[in-house]
Amino acid sequence: MPAWLKDAVFYEIYPQSFQDTNGDGIGDFAGIIRRLPYIRDLGCNALWINPCFDSPFKDAGYDVRDYQRAAPRYGTNEDLFRLFDEAHRLGIRVLLDLVPGHTSEEHPWFLESSKAEPNALSDRYIWTDDWITGVPGYPYIGGEAPRNGTYMLNFFKCQPALNYGWGTVTRSWQTPCDAPEAIRTREAMKDVMRFWLDHGCDGFRVDMASSLVKADDAKKSATCRIWQDVRRMLDAEYPEAAMVAEWSDPDQALTGARFDMDFCLDHPGNAYHMLCRVKNDRGANCSFIKAGSGADAQAFLAEYLPRYERTRADGYISFITCNHDTPRLSPELTERERKLLFAMLFTLPGVPFLYYGDEIGMRYQPQLPSKEGGYTRTGTRTPMQWDGSRNLGFSEAGAEQLYLPVDGAPDAPTVQSESARADSLFHLVQEVLALRHAEPDLQADALFRPVYAPAGRQLLVYARGTRLVAVNPSCAAVRLTAAELGGELSGRRLLLTVGEAGCSDVLTLGAQSLAIL
Repeated sequence: MPAWLKDAVFYEIYPQSFQDTNGDGIGDFAGIIRRLPYIRDLGCNALWINPCFDSPFKDAGYDVRDYQRAAPRYGTNEDLFRLFDEAHRLGIRVLLDLVPGHTSEEHPWFLESSKAEPNALSDRYIWTDDWITGVPGYPYIGGEAPRNGTYMLNFFKCQPALNYGWGTVTRSWQTPCDAPEAIRTREAMKDVMRFWLDHGCDGFRVDMASSLVKADDAKKSATCRIWQDVRRMLDAEYPEAAMVAEWSDPDQALTGARFDMDFCLDHPGNAYHMLCRVKNDRGANCSFIKAGSGADAQAFLAEYLPRYERTRADGYISFITCNHDTPRLSPELTERERKLLFAMLFTLPGVPFLYYGDEIGMRYQPQLPSKEGGYTRTGTRTPMQWDGSRNLGFSEAGAEQLYLPVDGAPDAPTVQSESARADSLFHLVQEVLALRHAEPDLQADALFRPVYAPAGRQLLVYARGTRLVAVNPSCAAVRLTAAELGGELSGRRLLLTVGEAGCSDVLTLGAQSLAIL
């Protein structure tokens, strides 16, 4: 895997909402370029930019109309190439969002595939052999194309599924995954990747990475073989290119498919969920990081540790602060709770991803109507809040022109306000990331070892190489002796604290505190 990932910290940008420079109310490439120094100074040295290819934007760009053309609302291909160059000049890598499983229904491939007469792209998508025959077990559309057949969907109605074959073939119209038609789809996607890599892109976040082969087995074996083939191409032609999977199963994504990174997403039962999202039957947060929950770290470790140990030689598990599909943690968690959580996420193994605005405590906006297929996700995609000027510094456009409205609360946090507040979450993020970059034992590949995680106590101490991280999310102070920590206190000093902490012959942690030693 690329060596640069060892010290990488990613910043996810939803380009529509980051920075508008031309006054049309929508963010653009020039806006990202303008803010690159901010991202660098925050402590992030890599970007993931959500889909920015030409699209009708029925699903926020995850319905691609042209894989080799930048969406005009963001700028031109040349503007995106310049973004790569400017980012590299500042030591920042850039991943684009690849959507390999489906396209827009307006993509030229699909328009050609929809024709009644057989042609070179007839099998680029999954079609049945009759206008009244559906796709058993999958969503499909009929009656909208000249072709005598129905076509399978991957997500929304606007997203026909590309044909990578079927793991189990039970119908005459289904293509085996090693058939020439399926291989041609894979090769076409590899050419898309080559196009952007040749122009300076550093790799890809891969949307719905596990979904390519239909009726695959439980281990996604056929889909894994496709990604293994892609990895061989990258190793041969672009050895520094990185890929992160939207998979959330590191055994499959890292060991099986040979991705460099796999997201630990906000799925019920997984490690991220255990840390910060678990709800009780009344809908209240009762996760490990929530003050007063009484939740110990056992559930988190039981889910995380075996996956980490099985896959750490193959790639990195990537924790997120949030993403464009996940409600922001504010106001669900207090600022202190988010400080503890982010300090944990940035000191756990793997490559972390910080969602734009999380560093200043941007809030989830649940009242917003759906925009571009966002539905409940729309409230996480609102404009970045830079300062107290018009539209909080996002755009000079009129309010009615904005992609989404900015947070209208009088206390809406901004970069300006949070950087002026000495004890803000913003400064904590900067401090933790600076320490991570300075300390190899806090970076992606240093070994992780639980040191103290007592059942029934809201407390966790873990080692990263020779460093210790101690987290006390509870409402009570604790004292930990050297004996309780297996003799791990000898000769240690505090490197960073959240809240009150001290270290001598005992480690003291105040209520809702964290210490890195």
